[in-house]
Amino acid sequence: MYKDDLPSSNELVSFTEYGIPIRNLWHMLLYAWNELPIKKYVEMVNVENSPTLDALLASILVALIQQRLRIGLGRSYTNQIQQIHGIRGRINFTESLKRHTFENGQAVCEFQPYSANVLKNQIIRSMLVRLIQTGNFGPDRLIADELRRQLRKLARLLDEVDLIELQLDLLRREQTSVHDSDYRIMLAICELILQRQMPTETTGHHSLLKIDHDVFILHNIYERFVANFYRLHLIGWTVKSQSRLSWHAKYENPYLPSMQPDLVLQNKTSGEIIVLDTKFTAESLKENQWGKQTFDSSHLYQLYTYLNSQNHLSEQYRKASGILLYPAIHNKLSERVELEDHTMRIESVDLTAPWQAIEQQLLSIVTVNYAG
Repeated sequence: MYKDDLPSSNELVSFTEYGIPIRNLWHMLLYAWNELPIKKYVEMVNVENSPTLDALLASILVALIQQRLRIGLGRSYTNQIQQIHGIRGRINFTESLKRHTFENGQAVCEFQPYSANVLKNQIIRSMLVRLIQTGNFGPDRLIADELRRQLRKLARLLDEVDLIELQLDLLRREQTSVHDSDYRIMLAICELILQRQMPTETTGHHSLLKIDHDVFILHNIYERFVANFYRLHLIGWTVKSQSRLSWHAKYENPYLPSMQPDLVLQNKTSGEIIVLDTKFTAESLKENQWGKQTFDSSHLYQLYTYLNSQNHLSEQYRKASGILLYPAIHNKLSERVELEDHTMRIESVDLTAPWQAIEQQLLSIVTVNYAG
């Protein structure tokens, strides 16, 4: 990173524990969630005043809920069964007779009110309450208290909405069913907060250390950010994410692991193919038993397998190149390994740089051999 790219001494920049500026992580999240154009979300709150990721996510959630309350909460018809005076909807005679409700001038009725007490609002209100209790809003007591005050106020304004137990599969199912972009963002924020607070998503007696769990989550964000960035901005290339490669084995073997690189890029003019895999690790180089810095062998072997196993498909695949793309903090790595048919490149993108510089780095990594 160049000196001119560094923030001025008067500019306060908040970082995650991994050295990534909060403002850059917010851009990455918007790309990962495929919420474009991102400008309206980036300018929604003052990101620089968010001392932690929880504070950033809570601030965005507050802004989006306030906006939604001004235009009206999302509503839908909900199924409700209730013992009431009079009749509403359809009478459940079996239950009414069982409870002897008719003797008291009541009936058990099934009806469908048009209500804001729907799952997406229940998830959001439950997350507000959870953040009030468990959110890490940084060391500044005044900032933390003000954010909790806003969360409590919004939770009270949503008092017509039930509190529920938050579960990841519930959030993910609801995300796929909503159509409003603001609700998609709010539910994605709720999912990310819940992921960070859960020790593990699988059953068992062992839980992940928080730092390991956060790295796993950040790796997923980084992977989706890079994929969606290239899909949007890489002009003249086809971009396929999570394409499954075949082993082309002579005989079927159920124990062969799947081969699924993060991205397969192909230039529309030349036909050049690039297989790209993102690696969210603290260090792109490892130290061997003699203290020498080396590439991570497992990453290189994996990329080489992706390339070599497809050689027979076409001339383009036989000459395909591969890229391992690492995140970097204040430094960059750019190395090449030239093999008989394939070139493997180890590249990094400096996530502490200004956002425009990050975008330029990503584009130049792929288009380095192409003028313009």
